[in-house]
Amino acid sequence: MIRAIHLFKYSLMMIKNLVGREPEQAVLQASLTSQEAEMIAVIGRRRVGKTFLIKNTYADRIAFEVTGVQNAGMTEQLQNFAFRVNNFFYKGKAKLKPKNWLDAFQMLILALEKQKYTEKFVVFLDELPWFDSRKSGFLRALGFFWNSWCVDQNIVVVICGSAASWMIEQVVNDKGGLHNRITRRVDLKPFTLHETEQYLKSRNVRLDTYQTLQIYMVFGGIPHYLKEILPGKSAIENIGAICFSPTSTLANEFQNLYPALFENSANHSAVIRALSKKWKGLSRKEILETAGLPDGGNTSVVLQELLYSGFITLYYPYGKVKRELLYRLTDEYSLFYLNFIENSTWQGNEWWQALSQTASFKSWCGYSFENICLKHLPQIKKALGISGIYAEASAFAYAGTKDDKGFQIDLVLDRKDQTINLFEFKFYNAAFSLDKSEAASLRERMETFRQVSKTPKHIFLSFLSTFGIKMNENSLGLVDNNLEAKVLFEP
Repeated sequence: MIRAIHLFKYSLMMIKNLVGREPEQAVLQASLTSQEAEMIAVIGRRRVGKTFLIKNTYADRIAFEVTGVQNAGMTEQLQNFAFRVNNFFYKGKAKLKPKNWLDAFQMLILALEKQKYTEKFVVFLDELPWFDSRKSGFLRALGFFWNSWCVDQNIVVVICGSAASWMIEQVVNDKGGLHNRITRRVDLKPFTLHETEQYLKSRNVRLDTYQTLQIYMVFGGIPHYLKEILPGKSAIENIGAICFSPTSTLANEFQNLYPALFENSANHSAVIRALSKKWKGLSRKEILETAGLPDGGNTSVVLQELLYSGFITLYYPYGKVKRELLYRLTDEYSLFYLNFIENSTWQGNEWWQALSQTASFKSWCGYSFENICLKHLPQIKKALGISGIYAEASAFAYAGTKDDKGFQIDLVLDRKDQTINLFEFKFYNAAFSLDKSEAASLRERMETFRQVSKTPKHIFLSFLSTFGIKMNENSLGLVDNNLEAKVLFEP
């Protein structure tokens, strides 16, 4: 009884350590109170906090857990599995040698049946794709484990993997023994700005809106990266120490990131590199040409895997047909790495401080801020007071003619209430002030958009900048919505 109370308190303490993730925790917790066996798929990219979420939410309910071994064959995977069973149930004294995966899961069943569980228990299989080495029969054996035993037990089986496309195609959409066996699914995304701010505060890191945005531009909402941020240092100081110092923790992360997720990852890296050269996006044809990849099914798989994993984003330019879709690189760390870390030569803190003031860095900041805004569309709609109105988001590009220059509109919110918001995103370290020529240019853009799109809808010009716009005679009567970046930090 004393041990049970201790474990319950430990469980509560662990859950309190979690920041954000309330919807995901609710899904996992609900599985403990259901009346049937549950199989939960937790999917998310590398470093996003899947394992931490699962272990902290279930805590003392985990009866068995095992993690696949990266780039290992069947023999080594089986040995690893047997070691874990041996240590969990036999205090390391048994000599278990499964011949195949059916044998291994039967061994686990026998070990679990010897336990006396008074409440629902959890079996956690982490990095599932790594178990499924070529011709191993792992997924068939997992299907056997579930269908022949788990369905009749008071159990939660949690399967987890960083290779999102593999998890979806091989498990969620499986046509074999695991067909329709997933009872719940958690797609774990990177932290939003709100969750990032919460997480940093939980680690005694207190930064203002501008500084937190700079952190997010480099590390995104990836908890494993954000935990490197130290209190008492500015964003620029932290970025320099984490990415550019001789002992930096993320200097080589790019080389490890994609091989850990994908087979033949050179093709994935080639796509990422191609997209890093054209911030506004590339069509599929342009990606193939820039990356030097063949036009075939394998390239389609590469693009799909990068989309599933959240490294790239597919979007419609306003008024274009489906074949003109563009892909954008939206993984913050990869973009920063390829622009600044890869070819850098560390020359001390002063070198990085100087680099952060250059035009190339400020240009990157503008694009990265645009990506952040596009990832927080619900917060933007909330700030506009249109959360309940359906709106399609796209970008607008005008190529121009001999007589007028082309331009890009960062965000077009095409609303179902006969209204369109044309957004300008500006990342500045102070309130932005429109001068006379900029105001004239914006009026021309609005009129060109109206003529090219032939839209009958009313058009609002909207600004979202770090500290808002300083209203003056140039912005009065022109800017309809003046939003500060702090609206992006809303839940």
